[in-house]
Order: sequence, then structure tokens, then C-alpha cells
Amino acid sequence: MKVKNGIIGFVVGDTMGVPVEFNSRERLLLKPVTEMLEYGTHNMPKGCWSDDTSMTLATMDSIIKCKEINTNDMADRFIKWYRNGEYTATRIMFDIGTTTQQALIKYQRGVDIASNCGGERKFDNGNGSLMRMLPIAYYCFVKELEDKEILKKVKEVSSITHRHQISVLGCYIYVRLAIELLKRKEILQAYQEIKKLDYSYFTEDTIHQYERILNNNIELYNIDEIRSSGYVVDTLEAVIWSLINSSNFNETIIKAINLGEDTDTIGACVGGLAGIYYGVENINQKWKDEILRYEYIINMCKEFEKSIKGE
Repeated sequence: MKVKNGIIGFVVGDTMGVPVEFNSRERLLLKPVTEMLEYGTHNMPKGCWSDDTSMTLATMDSIIKCKEINTNDMADRFIKWYRNGEYTATRIMFDIGTTTQQALIKYQRGVDIASNCGGERKFDNGNGSLMRMLPIAYYCFVKELEDKEILKKVKEVSSITHRHQISVLGCYIYVRLAIELLKRKEILQAYQEIKKLDYSYFTEDTIHQYERILNNNIELYNIDEIRSSGYVVDTLEAVIWSLINSSNFNETIIKAINLGEDTDTIGACVGGLAGIYYGVENINQKWKDEILRYEYIINMCKEFEKSIKGE
């Protein structure tokens, strides 16, 4: 297992998506993204990552320093990113979701512990916790945690910003899919394993939101039936659909980014899974070379891997 496979894949997807975030699918289909761009939506340089990578790096750094999952420490590091631009590519924080922002402000004011500060209303189900779950998958895999313990960790970490069951379930599915890929399962086999899991903790209404993933075959849907909004269910569907319907890392990223709308998060989340499956060596070298602060990320991966292995 190499942490850098998934993390570099994740960062590539994020940086590819940043310049075209919020672009419509119709616009991207007319002029598809096939390489890393600059400026665009957020007016940031080529190779610059967004909140997806920043919060993922903050999560990794917390586990490195604490040697365990400590949600208050994670939240402290998220605030350093939010307030001071730490864990960013350019020392500038330029993108944060409303639910995430509200939760961090609530925590910073001392209202409650971090895992009680996340939004818990039905419209608080953006993908702001899904986008930082990859390190949790690595942690749970290496520690060989049982199903209930994985769910407990996922719930605690998601709840820093997103406490509603719909968000927690999306994060749980993503983490379990990543774990199956870390077990060296084929993509379709890993997806089938996800369908067999015990979801009895969640309400029927919550499970119903993921009907197309858990009870149908999401890969068989037409592209016009796949939404790419920031709603956590839409994001997860787009991620799994892109992953299954591609045959290599580069194709996966291009397919996902050109779905439009929340391109950075969809690109990042699918990039993490594709990176695990295909390996960092199969990622377009030019894309890797264009990532800002690449060595910083590689060093973080090395330290994180040592930490979770107890070295």
C-alpha cells in the first residue's frame, strides 16, 4: 500500500477541476478539459488545489501529530486553513462551503466539541465532508478496523462539518469503496461488495437517497441521468459512475471533470479512488509535474503512512 497513489490521484483531480468549477456540462462538452488549466473560475494559477485537498492535508497532518483520529485537533487545523491559509497551494484560502464555514465558526466560538458542530439539517448535505474522507479510508484499512468501528470513525469525522445521516452514509460508502480497492479488488467487484454491507444504522429515508448506488447499477445509467452538483449523493454517483466507466486513470479524470458543475470535488474524489486502483505511476506525468508544492504533498504522504503504520 502506498498512500501517495490515492492522495496524488486526489490532488490531480482537484487541480484539474478548480479552473472549471461551476461550468455547465453543455459548455464543457463543447470544449472538453483534457489538460491542466490556469486561472478560470477562481483566478488561480495552474496546479492550484482547492478546499478538497487543503482539508484532506489538514486531516492527514492531524493524524500524523496525534497518532489517532482526534476530531477537535482536526477542526483546529481546518480553522488554520480557513483563517490563515495553511495547507493551501498559494497561502490563499479561496473556496469554502457554507455548511463547512458555519460549523468551523461554531466550533471556534466554543459552542461545542468539534463532532457536534456540523450541520444536521436536510439541506446541510453538500459534499464538504465527503471530500476529506480518503485519509480515513487509509487509516481504517491499515488499522484493520471492523465495520462498526469504521462507521464510528467516519461519523465522527464527517460530523465536524456535516452531521446529517445522508452525509455520513455517503462518506461511509466512499470509505468502504476505497478500502475494497486497497484490498486489491477489481473496481466492479469492489462496488458489488459495497452493496452487501449492513446499512441498518441508517434510516430508510437516508438509504433511499442512495437507491441508485446501493440497489441498482449506477454504471448503467446514461450520462444525462448523472448529476454533478455539490449534493453529496449526486457527487458520489458521479464518482462511482466515472470510475466504473473508464479504463485508466487519465480517462477517469477527464470523464469526471467534463461532467461539469462541482468539478473539483468530483475530480478529487474519483481521483483518489482511481489513484488507489491504477497507481501513481500511471498518472499523466505532465499533470503531476504541474501540481504546486508537489514535494510538500509527497512528504506529507510519507509521514502519514509512517504514522498510521506505527513506524
